[in-house]
Amino acid sequence: MNELFKGKRMLLFDLDGTLLTSERKISERTLEALNKCRGGFLIGICTSRSEPNSMRFTGEISPDCIISSGGAMIRYGDNVITECLTADETRNIIAVIRSICGDVNITADTADAEYYRNFIPEEDVLEKSWGDSIYDDMRDFDRPALKICFEETNGDTAEKVSAALPGCDCIRFTDGYWYKLTKAGITKESAIEKLCSVIGITVDEVISFGDDLADAGMLRLCGTGVAMGNAPEEVKRTADIVIGGNDEDGIADFLSACFLSENNT
Repeated sequence: MNELFKGKRMLLFDLDGTLLTSERKISERTLEALNKCRGGFLIGICTSRSEPNSMRFTGEISPDCIISSGGAMIRYGDNVITECLTADETRNIIAVIRSICGDVNITADTADAEYYRNFIPEEDVLEKSWGDSIYDDMRDFDRPALKICFEETNGDTAEKVSAALPGCDCIRFTDGYWYKLTKAGITKESAIEKLCSVIGITVDEVISFGDDLADAGMLRLCGTGVAMGNAPEEVKRTADIVIGGNDEDGIADFLSACFLSENNT
């Protein structure tokens, strides 16, 4: 076994831009490689998508554990940990977004596993990217939420939203102009630490894979951080290793070269 994999017990994957291709699919080669790794490693997902939305893409691999909504929900077997914004906090956050940004696109993952948005994407985009969701104009939205996202093309304006909400962490996604808001201190990396504690392993025993600015923290945190070739340079600099892109079977090539080939000899 390659030195990189010795002492490691979990492979943890972001979804969009990492495990999923640009067509929002897991390639056959990647799926085959992951199935061969099962048994040697726990297979985990760590995504900003909601849990139900994530599972429509990951049903084929049946992950052992999943971190969703940017770290606000953790599931491992019968263990479920959530970090919710209250209904009042949700209402206030949406009001702040609107007061600073105007009538922008907003989404919310609620504590009862529903996914809301105040806009109607084109049908093909809806099917590929958003999945099952509920339309709501968000004018009187007051449900407890795991995560709220908003779209803002002006970075300075988005910074004003972040400054006005000190009780929240605000992180921009690499793909487009969307920003994620969760309770302060609730990030992918904070969730990974909690998940490892529940499982009984350390973060050093985790190999994490990501491509987005929201993944930079977990790539630094875990024993080995692997950035995709399609990641921006800022993210690549936080990783220990850079592999091929998500549309180039980068994960399958990496696992085959560093673990599976030696394991099958």
